[in-house]
Amino acid sequence: MAAAFAVAPSVNAPVEKHITRPTKKQPRALVENARKPERVKFDPKKHLRIVEPKNRIAMKDIGLEGAGISPIAVTEPLSLFTEEAIEQMRAEIFSEAVLENCQVASSFAANMIRNYAGNPEVAAIVSKVAGVDLVPAMDIDMGHINVSVSTREAPACQPGENVEGEKDEKPAFAWHRDSYPFVCVTMLSDCTGMVRGETALRTGTGDILKVRGPSQALKALGGRERISMVTSFRPKSAFMKDETVLTSLRGIADWDEMYYQYAEYRLQNLADRFSETRKQLLERQKTQPKFDVDQAREFLEEQKRYIDAMLTELIKDE
Repeated sequence: MAAAFAVAPSVNAPVEKHITRPTKKQPRALVENARKPERVKFDPKKHLRIVEPKNRIAMKDIGLEGAGISPIAVTEPLSLFTEEAIEQMRAEIFSEAVLENCQVASSFAANMIRNYAGNPEVAAIVSKVAGVDLVPAMDIDMGHINVSVSTREAPACQPGENVEGEKDEKPAFAWHRDSYPFVCVTMLSDCTGMVRGETALRTGTGDILKVRGPSQALKALGGRERISMVTSFRPKSAFMKDETVLTSLRGIADWDEMYYQYAEYRLQNLADRFSETRKQLLERQKTQPKFDVDQAREFLEEQKRYIDAMLTELIKDE
């Protein structure tokens, strides 16, 4: 009997098709304070502070068992970086060069500052908590920064309290389905006095599950900013299902560079798949004279679906 799998929902895309520069500048005080630390190179021994999450939520817990590439849907917050590392990231994010060349806007978020950063040790811990070996999706989308800043001073909140004039469910980021199997969201803001700010997940039954930590990010109260870094991951193995799409990347990336990197890794996956299948075919021929037509057709149909998915993403620029 064939197994029944949950069907992944379609990806909601920003309306922008090309890079759009924001018209609203970042607050001067935010930029100046972020630039204060003396810049140093990233040192894993000095800048990583890894503490695994206490709990993980399974796909079956949110009514989507069988969807995705891992039984794990989301984890509770975990520690990855030291305070000094966060200060260095903020200094990089709000540097003149990054703000001038890497700041973009979309209908999903007012300001997203793309950040190219990655580390093997971070990928290793992310893979461990995700329950599957992962690698950064593509160099062009190694990570990006979402910046949400309040224009007025907000008093600190205690758990259970509201800030006058704020609505309970006001989002910092619009409802969306990520373009990648997994993302790691790193909070780069001081959460002292901050309440809410959860990630809201729509389950397979349509209910809303709020997960504490930095998907729709609900606006955090009791703080003037919510700055988070999102690093996208895809399966490390070429033989795993990969539902990566380019929907959320089109409006913030150069299409030629995006297409080259997307096509390169997908074609490498295909090359690895055909090479390994050919090797297995030659081995079987030594002991099984009868050719397995059904198995061969099943493999080729799977690759056809993989190529069709690529054709869907590689659209012409109009």
